[in-house]
Amino acid sequence: MSLPAGTPTELFIDGKWSGGSGGTLSVLDPSTGDTIGEVARAGDDDVARAVEAAATALPAWSATAPRERGEVLRRAFELMTSRREEIAYVMSLEMGKSLADSRAEVTYAAEFFRWFSEEAVRIGGELRTAPSGANRILTFRKPVGVSLLLTPWNFPAAMATRKIGPALAAGCPVILKPAHDTPYTALLLAQALADAGAPPGVVNLLTTDHPSDLVAAALRDERVRKLSFTGSTGVGSQLLKQAADRIVNCSMELGGNGPFVIFDDADLDAAVDGAMLAKMRNGGQACTAANRFLVQESVADAFAERLAARMGALRVGAGTSEDTQLGPMVSERAVDGIASKVEESVAAGAVATLGGSRLDRPGFFYPATVLTDVPRSSPVATEEIFGPVAPIIGVRDEDDAISVANATEMGLTGYVYTGDLARGLRVAERLDVGMVGLNRGLVSDPAAPFGGVKESGIGREGGFEGIEEYLETQYVATSW
Repeated sequence: MSLPAGTPTELFIDGKWSGGSGGTLSVLDPSTGDTIGEVARAGDDDVARAVEAAATALPAWSATAPRERGEVLRRAFELMTSRREEIAYVMSLEMGKSLADSRAEVTYAAEFFRWFSEEAVRIGGELRTAPSGANRILTFRKPVGVSLLLTPWNFPAAMATRKIGPALAAGCPVILKPAHDTPYTALLLAQALADAGAPPGVVNLLTTDHPSDLVAAALRDERVRKLSFTGSTGVGSQLLKQAADRIVNCSMELGGNGPFVIFDDADLDAAVDGAMLAKMRNGGQACTAANRFLVQESVADAFAERLAARMGALRVGAGTSEDTQLGPMVSERAVDGIASKVEESVAAGAVATLGGSRLDRPGFFYPATVLTDVPRSSPVATEEIFGPVAPIIGVRDEDDAISVANATEMGLTGYVYTGDLARGLRVAERLDVGMVGLNRGLVSDPAAPFGGVKESGIGREGGFEGIEEYLETQYVATSW
């Protein structure tokens, strides 16, 4: 399979496409392991050019009427919607997810541009009277400044628009560094924003397979005032340490170890439907994925049987095939990580009732896998899997479920299935996570605040809260 004609391959800096001072890097098709093509590799000179372009654009863009900033995002939404098939195909080609998943992601990703086009005109402040009555308190909201955005490979469109949308709405020019596994999707987004009328320097895009060098060069520049990252907790921790040297404003959306709790009063068919969404969307390669199924013991076997039947029926193939329901993982390294966790867990006592071993075919594939009798200390129970593996752990009651669910340093997403609304809300409140799906297998929504607690991150993306990450509050004391 090949890229559509005209797909961008260069860096986008100051409204222009250009080659990179670091040469080029190859991008692979995960369904075959073959090279799709090459994109420019940014070097330090390119980082400096991008920061200069963004810093130069900041005064005019921050002073641009909110309605006008919003209209750029609105036009970008419309362009993404009209180009959905092209963007979805490119995403499936470079990342491996099914076309159905890619189309859904483009629709979801575009909504961030529409949502924040509307939020741009709602940035406000307050007028208060000091309690003493001696003066008035005025507050203003101002853009934080040049923003460095680092996005992952698993949702290459949505993770970019979820950051670009609020940044541009707030008046912040951006420098986007997408994952080197999936640069083409981001390049298509940059093209859409340029076509939508984003002024030169407001959107800049740098591709590289040496991200640590690029980030270090950018963070050394005092004009970069914001860092937003989506990725692993380990990398996020290192970035926070780097950002601390200059006290750069940070937002972090990091790893997950999501519990999916099913009680004996739940509708099991509905729970299986939700599990297929929470576990198998994107082949399990999502920070919000259900990582551990904590099922009340009296219904654990029945749930495992139904889930295995559904997962085992998924058609495996290249993401670009219309028939595919489970595509490849993004890389050989990803497959190695999944296989290692499964093998260690089986050795510890887990039973593979479905899958459990690599597929003998070209590309980076791992089969849908269901594990039962999973020890609570095994790798699939304690570590983020990031693949199509469903570990099932029996729990005695509500307290046992909560104990197991919260026995992790992660706290991004949780899911609860029960027929008792009071119990569902009670359990949701006790879960140490930032988001809960109650009798739902999907929590993401552009209008909702996305983010976690503990080692799963800092800040929120989406919703009314999302634009706050790109604004500073200025206070003026006066009287009249």
